[in-house]
Amino acid sequence: MTQLTIEQAYDQAILHHQAGRLKEAEHIYRQILAHQPQHAGAVQHLGVIANQVGELDAAVDWIRRAIAIQPNYPQAYCNLGLALGRRGQLDEGIAALRQAILLDANYPEAHITLGAFLRDKGEFDESIAISRKVIAINPNLPEPHNNLGNALRAKGQLDEAIAAFHRAIALRPNLAEPHANLGTALRDKGELDQAIAAYRQALAIRPNSAQFLTFLGVALRDQKQLDESIAAHRQAIALKPDYADSYNHLGFALRDKGQLDEAIAAFHQAIALRPNFPEAHVHLGNALKDAGRLDEAIAAYRRGSALDPNYADAESNLILALHYHPDYHAPAIAGGQRRCNRQYAEPLGQFIRPHSNDRSPDRRLRIGYVSPDFKDHPAGRNLLPLFQHHDRRLFEIFAYAQVYRPDAITRQFQQRADGWRKIFGLTDEEVATQIRQDRIDILVDLALHTGGNRLLAFARKPSPVQVTYLGYCGSTGLDAIDYRVSDPHIDPPGSDESHYTEKTIRLPKTYWCYQPGVDPTPDVCPSPAITNGFVTFGCQNNYCKITAPVWTAWTAILRALPNSKILIYSPRGSHRETARKILADSGVDSNRLLFSESRQLEYFQRYNQIDIALDPFPFGGGTTTCDALWMGVPVITLWGKTAVGRGGGSILSNLGLERLIAPSPEKYVQIAVDLASDLDQMKSLRQNMRARMLASPLMDAESFTRDMESAYRQMWRNWCESPSAV
Repeated sequence: MTQLTIEQAYDQAILHHQAGRLKEAEHIYRQILAHQPQHAGAVQHLGVIANQVGELDAAVDWIRRAIAIQPNYPQAYCNLGLALGRRGQLDEGIAALRQAILLDANYPEAHITLGAFLRDKGEFDESIAISRKVIAINPNLPEPHNNLGNALRAKGQLDEAIAAFHRAIALRPNLAEPHANLGTALRDKGELDQAIAAYRQALAIRPNSAQFLTFLGVALRDQKQLDESIAAHRQAIALKPDYADSYNHLGFALRDKGQLDEAIAAFHQAIALRPNFPEAHVHLGNALKDAGRLDEAIAAYRRGSALDPNYADAESNLILALHYHPDYHAPAIAGGQRRCNRQYAEPLGQFIRPHSNDRSPDRRLRIGYVSPDFKDHPAGRNLLPLFQHHDRRLFEIFAYAQVYRPDAITRQFQQRADGWRKIFGLTDEEVATQIRQDRIDILVDLALHTGGNRLLAFARKPSPVQVTYLGYCGSTGLDAIDYRVSDPHIDPPGSDESHYTEKTIRLPKTYWCYQPGVDPTPDVCPSPAITNGFVTFGCQNNYCKITAPVWTAWTAILRALPNSKILIYSPRGSHRETARKILADSGVDSNRLLFSESRQLEYFQRYNQIDIALDPFPFGGGTTTCDALWMGVPVITLWGKTAVGRGGGSILSNLGLERLIAPSPEKYVQIAVDLASDLDQMKSLRQNMRARMLASPLMDAESFTRDMESAYRQMWRNWCESPSAV
């Protein structure tokens, strides 16, 4: 083969390559090498083809051979960097790309890939700088605008990211990636309709992209279009059966739909495909928890945390699950909280700076509330009366809302806040910076370790006084949080507080400020036992709260009252058969166990089917207990060993119904049996319960607000009197 023939063959191979005819191109490149083994271009292009078909080891070998032939070959270094990065050797890939740029300072492809790799490595500022440099060299290339958008999004600069993606799309509308990335940035902002439209546009360009289908499925789930979300994920899996991300998000959507067995199977499949997938382990734990399989859930959370030591949400999920488990008491839970504080919060102490807030003890205070639940949620409904009754002459109210889908209650909070800050999509550092800029005096965490918490913003101590309240009555375990709010029933004076890192502030009457979640709520109906001829017990708490000791107590009640039934809330799944088997093994006809699913419109109506509510343990009800009582249904509770186990006792004590608080499981059974055997007492309680609620501290929002404000004022004075405090 002559030199001219080799050159012609090489040009022909490149044309095949550019047209995507990889086999034809590879054949010609190999023919060239048979005649000219040192042809660096042919060697390098064989490496590129190997990279394109996923043969990464071969790609690296071929391209390194090309560099050995021609050491000053920028294209080869660029493609080597790409192959190394795809092989997971990000640092080596970055080094190769830097060498390509050293050889050709204006090589756009090398700059573009380097910017993407630096973003993947978390070096966002340098990634942004490189993308801007490429844009300055050639502003008409869409790829650097796309890379810039990705890096800006990673830094939480969503508006700038969205503008960059729009610019990339304007330059090349038929490039799919900027549309998909635009969708993700819009989703981060909570603009779900626009996000879904962007994902659909990406799919119109590339309809067989399993990744884009998965992105679409996630946004549809966020929009509560669960059937459509599930369909999108299944379509992605059909296209790419080994796509662990799709199985993970499919599990999410199935869990939201209440199909727990299918969700658990999907998460298991994600883990089978990618064993070291921390998010899938944690999401599996959530589904197992929903099914009441607490031991397995705790093991899954621990596995997720072990796989990613920086995964703070895994530890929060674990801590919350320990509260549900009957074998973990306050000291064990506190141990988990201290571990979380050491691992995630203490390292952020370096960012704590002295506060320059005016130390006047009686001035108007700025109170900041941080929550994912400024919406139709039990925490939101309990908090709204406080917002409605705050004395604005003495307190200026700021809300930091980690709210993804605002609703009518969100709008009520917005109307009653002096400052409304949407923090969804912001980093914890950015949230802390915003709070400092707002000069908040007292910052209130409303989530603890529940989902969507911002504890790592609190760890930076952006406010001089920090408090936790409402998510559940417990402790965060964070040294940076000064106080926890409680009451004299949940934490009786003189009780052991050594397992709390915060100082306990007891409101004088009640921790709770209740208002029904539906307006109007159904009227209270007569006890169903009057017409049924038998008593129906009920529990509409989360199924995971129904632990083995609870089943022991409930089966004892059912055995003592052979005609009685029990109605419990439960998503669908095989755990229902497990529950029926527990009853059957205890000598109780499993047909006496009834299940309900929906917790929306029918929720309050369902209390008219229940004579007596049974509070689960060790984690009792809060808002659910108040809901039952509002509907006239008496609640029997066990006095627990942890704060979350004494919430029901606090509620009943504020109603003067201490006789329904059991000091032991045996007494719990006896109280239930005795009340069920006294139809006149049941009728009297039911007839008078709503009036009792209205007259109680539980629904005296004005008094509750003054008590909370008094607590805030005392916390503030304590700080003012402590000159060394930060």
